[in-house]
Amino acid sequence: MTRRELAHWARQPVPVAVNLLFPVMLLLMFGYLVGGGRGVAGDYVDYLVPGMLALTMAFGLESTMIAVTSDLDKGVVDRFRSLPMADGAVLVGRAAADMLQSGAGLAVLIAVGHALGWRTSGGPGAFLGAVGLLLLFRFAMLWIGIYLALVAGKPELVTSVQILVWPVGFLSNAFADPATMPGWMGTAVQWNPMSHTATAVRDLFGGPGGESGHVAAAVLWPLALLSVFAPLAVARFRRLSR
Repeated sequence: MTRRELAHWARQPVPVAVNLLFPVMLLLMFGYLVGGGRGVAGDYVDYLVPGMLALTMAFGLESTMIAVTSDLDKGVVDRFRSLPMADGAVLVGRAAADMLQSGAGLAVLIAVGHALGWRTSGGPGAFLGAVGLLLLFRFAMLWIGIYLALVAGKPELVTSVQILVWPVGFLSNAFADPATMPGWMGTAVQWNPMSHTATAVRDLFGGPGGESGHVAAAVLWPLALLSVFAPLAVARFRRLSR
């Protein structure tokens, strides 16, 4: 199932390229056109790049969501049912392909960040730990997206569901220090799972805005979300595919 999804990339490279370049555009836009780093100590780029890495893990879910609903809508899953595979293999294969693309997206954005002058000081182990936290957060967001797509049921409804991801991404500390925000907003930002990931990643990268106490939350939040939404997605897919 994963090879099937990778073959789609070769036949349709434009969406893949757009998914890789869109975060780069956001990084340049917030770094040079919109960004100012209000309340951020130190170089704003060192604060912004880890936040953008976390934001990238929350965005770009629609391609996977549309692929899952399209397979159901077009009857492709009916053919898979004749094969000796588990009910969740279609979802797991699609998730694995998405994680490969997410890893490539991280590599591209990290390279652009280095070109802009961003540097890490936490060492190789901390660097790999930060990448692991980012991918774990992506994996959790991916299963939330798959479940919401299955609830929507139709590819044309996925876009409206995808809009729900925007508050998670932008109501976070990706671009600014929560201390500079209104009280209610700063509280909401601090409770956002993505903010925990961004703060933990900043700490592991050795940049401004990092706090070591958020590493545990950056692990526990995605695991909690996975424990809820992955079984829900598989169960709903099983019902819809029968």
